[in-house]
Amino acid sequence: MTPKLQKTIQNSVSISGVGIHTGVFTNMTLVPAEANTGIRFIRTDLEENPAIKADIDNVFSTDRSTGLKKENAEINTVEHVLAAVVGAEIDNLIIEVDNIEIPILDGSAKDFAILIEKAGIRTLNVKKHFFEIKRKISYTDKETGTTLIATPSDEYQIDVEIDYNSETLGVQNASLDSITDFNTEISASRTFCFLHELEVLLDSNLIKGGDVNNAIIVVENEIPKEKLAKLGMAFNRTEITVNKKGYLNNLTLRHQNEPARHKLLDIIGDLSLVGKSIKGKITATKPGHKNNTNFAKKLKQIMIEDMNKTAPEINFDEAPIYNKEKIKTILPHREPFLFLDEIREIQKDSIVGVKYVTTDEDYFKGHFPGEPVMPGVLQLETMAQAGGVLILSTVENPEDYLTFFMKIDNAKFKKKVVPGDTIIFRLNLISPIRRGLCHMHGKGFVNGKIVVEGDLLAQIAPKK
Repeated sequence: MTPKLQKTIQNSVSISGVGIHTGVFTNMTLVPAEANTGIRFIRTDLEENPAIKADIDNVFSTDRSTGLKKENAEINTVEHVLAAVVGAEIDNLIIEVDNIEIPILDGSAKDFAILIEKAGIRTLNVKKHFFEIKRKISYTDKETGTTLIATPSDEYQIDVEIDYNSETLGVQNASLDSITDFNTEISASRTFCFLHELEVLLDSNLIKGGDVNNAIIVVENEIPKEKLAKLGMAFNRTEITVNKKGYLNNLTLRHQNEPARHKLLDIIGDLSLVGKSIKGKITATKPGHKNNTNFAKKLKQIMIEDMNKTAPEINFDEAPIYNKEKIKTILPHREPFLFLDEIREIQKDSIVGVKYVTTDEDYFKGHFPGEPVMPGVLQLETMAQAGGVLILSTVENPEDYLTFFMKIDNAKFKKKVVPGDTIIFRLNLISPIRRGLCHMHGKGFVNGKIVVEGDLLAQIAPKK
């Protein structure tokens, strides 16, 4: 089966509008990004244009919407645009914003989906990464009655049930059998709230950018005329009414179960923060941003644990990103001390390298010559060389720098490595690279089994 490839957009496109909670006016531009960039928000209005990765680790607020924060930079109400990005199967995108909140527009993801269609899709010649659900994963919040369950499936599918004990809404269900149906089935579904919630939000000086045209407002009880007049003033409307179905201002539903479909939309946006496209079925009862993101944290933790136990998949029929000659342009090492043979994958926070263990290695002449075994310290050195390529890939003119080991912790050797073995090394950053320091955890695999692992601390320094 031909592997799916990563995608970005073809051209930059822009849109503007107010944020529903802050009322600030934001200009937003979608910009194409390179493979393995992921989704990143850039605050162009702040000094040095800080980036905020669309990652569950950066969630700081789930009150009525999902907000992300990295150091002093934040961006709020990200779930609708992220849902549109997932619906378009986009893997890499820069989202430039000049304010603190994503525009609410009509309260759905429709305008974002249209914007992405306008930009066009560009396929990148790099394999797409999935988080494949291989077993049942459950999350329950006893206080709210929320349950979220992930089960294996060849498609990204979602089933949602909402129940607010509301006569107007009733119990509603919504389903998505394939993410390819997002634009036609889900994207136009608008956010909603109850009138009593709306009054609290208004009294709390929230929803400054709210309007009866960008939210479905559910009315449970009869409203006095003076209250309707107050709402009219808040929304700058001369007349506010309630229709027979119990919705404010005669708003026409786009789907009979539009509120449930919007909750499904929110789940897609929130679970995108796992960081990889999901291959599996999500079944949710009474979902909300807090529990969606809590579930995303659980999924990401399991994803990382599974990834750390599993050897990277490599198609050895394809040429490597870096062969040994290209590695020599980055690392100062030379034979017989250049052990790393190939770089097969490189991302901003991880790298995959390969070592072909052959009988003509110099060290085999004296290391158990009758039954040669690759020394464990040289396995660690090979792993460190892959880490050196990762850290040097973050600087301009890497040939002007050297990498030095500072510390090795938790080193373990689990199986012997012999001539004829191929070691596949994967290193992941433990923390972001700062001031030339790189803290990594690495594992080496032979035939799918871990043979070596350890935590490495390295530093780069300019050549003298």
